[in-house]
Amino acid sequence: MKPSSVIICFVISLSLIFNFRNHNSHTHGKVPLKAIITGADSIYPAIHVMVALCDNKYQGIVPVPPKIGNGQDVNSNLYWGCGFGVRSYFKKSADWQFIKTLKPGNKILERLVFKHRTKNTYLVADAYDGQFIKDCTLDFLRACSGQLKDTICLKEKTLGILGHSKLITYTGHDGLMDFELSDQFANTDGKKRDCIILACYSKHYFGPHIKQTLANPLVWTTGLMCPETYTLHDAITGYLNKETKEQIRTRAALAYHKFQKCGEKAARNLLVSGW
Repeated sequence: MKPSSVIICFVISLSLIFNFRNHNSHTHGKVPLKAIITGADSIYPAIHVMVALCDNKYQGIVPVPPKIGNGQDVNSNLYWGCGFGVRSYFKKSADWQFIKTLKPGNKILERLVFKHRTKNTYLVADAYDGQFIKDCTLDFLRACSGQLKDTICLKEKTLGILGHSKLITYTGHDGLMDFELSDQFANTDGKKRDCIILACYSKHYFGPHIKQTLANPLVWTTGLMCPETYTLHDAITGYLNKETKEQIRTRAALAYHKFQKCGEKAARNLLVSGW
């Protein structure tokens, strides 16, 4: 890493510490990092994929085989290390180049960074320990509202994640079927982000909170679903191609039908866009 990049990372880290210490203040999440690092590289928004690992013990799901339902094991988890999990699927994708693995620790067991092979776009995927599904849900909604922001220093790039991202996605069990949130998710910075929520009945359960964030739901669901990664992968392809919401939703539905054999009409009824 060049000396200038080290300085950038250091300054950004200081600003994030300041934000954290003022978490309960009305200015949290509004600190203009570009103003703090004037003259430095700007923050480069990455697509942020947030995954609550499948967990038989800590989530209200119909139990899956123990090996793939261990929410503390990234390597075998249904939504991460299995063949159609986020880590495995994106690593095998011809569209994406794997860059590196990070270990943030605490509730995030693994973080992966990918770069699109033909577009100047990065994707950051986080695997949340399954027992912290509520934290994952809260972080997702706070990111959609701009309340929670973070960065990753990657060589000469400073990647923006959470609220710095323009597209934020959630994959996993719909924890809102099991617990309620009293938190408020009012948008704090006037920016309208796109989101994808692949979880059962996500439009119904996430809807009231997403309205507060002002985020734009590109794809979410009206019923029970299996949130494997082919649906997300193909929806993101449409997003990067600057397709309409309907075209993105169609890509997602066709991918779901292809792997689930549920019928195209059923997949379109399940995966919807907007309000």
